[in-house]
This record gives sequence, C-alpha cells and structure tokens, in this order.
Amino acid sequence: MLHVAVAGLGRISPCHVDAILALSPAVELTAVCDNNPTVLSAFLAKHPHVHGYLDYEEMLAKEKLDAVHLCLPHYLHVPYAIKAFERGVNVLSEKPMAITLEDAEKAVKIAKEKNLLYGVIFQIRYDTAPQGVKARIEAGKLGKIISASSVLTWDRSPDYYRASNWKGTWEKEGGGVVIDQAIHSMDLVNWMIDSTPVKVKAAFSNLGHPEMHVEDTAVGYVDYASGVRYCFYATNNFPSNEPVVLELHGTKGDVRFGYDDAYLSYHDGTKEEIHADTKDTFKAEGRPTYWGHQHDSEIRDYYDCLIHHKPFFLSGEEALKTQKIISWIYQEGRKTL
Repeated sequence: MLHVAVAGLGRISPCHVDAILALSPAVELTAVCDNNPTVLSAFLAKHPHVHGYLDYEEMLAKEKLDAVHLCLPHYLHVPYAIKAFERGVNVLSEKPMAITLEDAEKAVKIAKEKNLLYGVIFQIRYDTAPQGVKARIEAGKLGKIISASSVLTWDRSPDYYRASNWKGTWEKEGGGVVIDQAIHSMDLVNWMIDSTPVKVKAAFSNLGHPEMHVEDTAVGYVDYASGVRYCFYATNNFPSNEPVVLELHGTKGDVRFGYDDAYLSYHDGTKEEIHADTKDTFKAEGRPTYWGHQHDSEIRDYYDCLIHHKPFFLSGEEALKTQKIISWIYQEGRKTL
C-alpha cells in the first residue's frame, strides 16, 4: 500500500481525492493539508480516517508518505515539490509545474538526482480524441504536419479573480489566460507537433479585467524546427465557456478536434470521426466540464508507474517541454501589455 497526501483543498482537489480513493487498497489517502481551518475541518468531517494538517512541512515530517499531490497556487508548486523531494517523497503536481522556466528546471533536476517520480497534470492528453489524433499522426495518416492552431474563448468574471488572493497576479499565478487556461491546448499542440520551437511571437491585452494586471487575451504563433507554424488565440472575455478548437493540417489530411471529439478529413476523400468514451471515467462533484474527465486516468497511470518502476508519460521532463513554450510566450507577450 502506498501512503499519499493531497496539499491544497481548493477547486481542483476533488479530482485528485476521488481518483486516489478509487485506487484503494493499493493507494491510501493518508493525509491532507490546507491552511484554511474551515476548509480543512469540512473535509475531515467527510473523511474522518484521513489525517489533517494546517502546515505542509509538519505533514511531511509526521507522515511516512510515498507521494504528495500538489493542488496549490502556481507559485507554490516548485517550493512544495522540492520540500517533498528533500524527504524522499514522490510528487504529482497540478499544472503549471512552475511560473518560471528556471524553477521548473530546478525541480526536474532535484527529482532526477533523488530518483523520485515527478509527474505533472495535463489530463487532457488522456482524452479519447487527442489520443486518437496523436495515434494517427504517428501512423503517418496525416502526412507531414504543416500548420496548427488553437482557439480558446472562455469566460472568467471579475468575481472569479476577486475571490482569490493569487489568481490574476504575476507573482503568484504567473500570468492569466495563457498559463491558467490555454496551457492545456498549447500542451496538446506541442505534443502533437513533437518538434523543437525556434521562434515565438506573442501579443497580450487586458481588455475586460481592470481588477487584475495580467493578460486576459493572447494571440501569437510558434515556429518549430520541423517547419510547422502554430497560431494561437485565447481570451477570458467570452460570455460562456465554449469548446476549445484545435486544428492540424498535414500533407495527407487535416483534423479539427477538441477535448472530446475529432473530425479528420483525408486528401483521398475519406473521413473519420473520433468521439470520447466516458463510460470508464467519473466526475468529481462540482468538476467543471472544461477540466475534462481524465484526472483519474492520469493519476491511475502515475501510480501504476510508481508501483512498477516504469517511466511516466507526463514526467517533469515531458512537462518541461510545454513550460519552455509558455515561458517564451510570456517573455514576448509581456513586452506588449
């Protein structure tokens, strides 16, 4: 039995807690930590077998943990990961792995030195449609990828930011729509293209959120060594959360897809569709649909790799590829804000 903990009991934590509980008895939720006594007490009332802590370092010191899940504000991901690594504890962190590239690289280095399994949540990669598109790219069905795009039009009200002491800040969130929402679509495209970025151009605006100083709209492109140009647009000013739309264009075909569905058109005239199969997944109570349904899949995969000493699909090294692009986009975009 692996003994694990969850640090942070905010909005994303039910996705982790429910997935961990589903893995019992191989994995046991031993402890949780949150610095809000009211939040912590409410959780413990529902889960009396779990040990509760207000202090993260106290939890690490008192519990014999095999792994800790980090469901914390962005700026705490690396410091808390390193605290766990120093005690020989494996880490599964929510995205982004860091708010700076330097911090992300530091965490990856320490985990490698200590031979610990460092994973990062990019659960959308586990969805049926992205998995199917990736498989067809690798099989050569789309030919050589020439171009890609992603469009995210979501709603984040002023109250969303006012309700948090870290959302919408440079120092704690590391940015706005790019690092918090569009990062998933950017990760998917980067995974599909599987090449080295060589040039980034980006422009940021804050068009509708005077209560914060980070970007709520971003547009730009990434050029890759393979010759692909990826164009992106993301905004938090839409009146609703619309499905993310991604497109890839190849020498043998094109695909338009999102988290749940994919539509492929091949140049020989044939067509193909891929649709999500959710019968083996579950939704944590209150889980927004735009988070996808695959936290449980990634968390199950993480523990399978931890138990059987196998490489993890979304290791720190793999997540670092996306972190590099995100950091480069911010380097360029902040010049225009």
